[in-house]
Amino acid sequence: MKSFEPEHIDRKSLYTNLEARIDYLHRFLDFNEHDIEALAFGSKFVQDIIPAVVHIVYQKLLQFDITARAFETRDTRSEEPIKNGIDVDSAIVQERKMFLNAYLKKMCSDQSQMEFWEYLDQVGAMHVGLHKQRPLRIEYIHINATLCVIQHVLTEAILSHNALPMSRRTAMVVAISKVIWIQNDLFAKWCVRDGEEFNAEGETTQPAPSMSHISPPKGTTSEGQQAGTCPFSGMTQAMQGLSTGPPAH
Repeated sequence: MKSFEPEHIDRKSLYTNLEARIDYLHRFLDFNEHDIEALAFGSKFVQDIIPAVVHIVYQKLLQFDITARAFETRDTRSEEPIKNGIDVDSAIVQERKMFLNAYLKKMCSDQSQMEFWEYLDQVGAMHVGLHKQRPLRIEYIHINATLCVIQHVLTEAILSHNALPMSRRTAMVVAISKVIWIQNDLFAKWCVRDGEEFNAEGETTQPAPSMSHISPPKGTTSEGQQAGTCPFSGMTQAMQGLSTGPPAH
């Protein structure tokens, strides 16, 4: 019987070379051109419900003091009490809403480009106090939970729309889930201590594996394919009343 030879993955490269890390995650999760096509097709549908997703996420963040006070302290480790009343209409919350809105729109852009994954990595770095004049430090437990809420809302919205064939809805949910889990890893990358022995060595000088196995499908763009009527049209207003839990008090 022919023995099975597993593919070798250079452990050091996973911690010193972002492109190598992304390439490994893509292949482990089977993220491929079919996922990119599904995301391109669903891009405008997802963008239509982004305001509702943002609203629900910030309702959830304001539900607990440990995440709510971070709007003032910019650090979930802080035990300082909230000095000013904060709600979804507060200026400081509106500012963060604008960021999440822009972030979710970016999630609908061209995932075949390394620039897209570099952006997701920069978002991870920003949440541990890097690349900011005013450091933002959000502990991983809250980031992980927030990504779960985003995935839950998007999944429910997509699967509940019968205007799209189930095959399309399933493909969109699978592809979005892969992107969110890769984003989760790019947050964890900045928070966990795995591979810390390589930190002092800097970037590897060896070329990273090619990402040529992923390319934009023909006839699609980051704006998605043309379709008759967006099945999520008008859904944003209807979702404003949704909540992922009891209202904050």
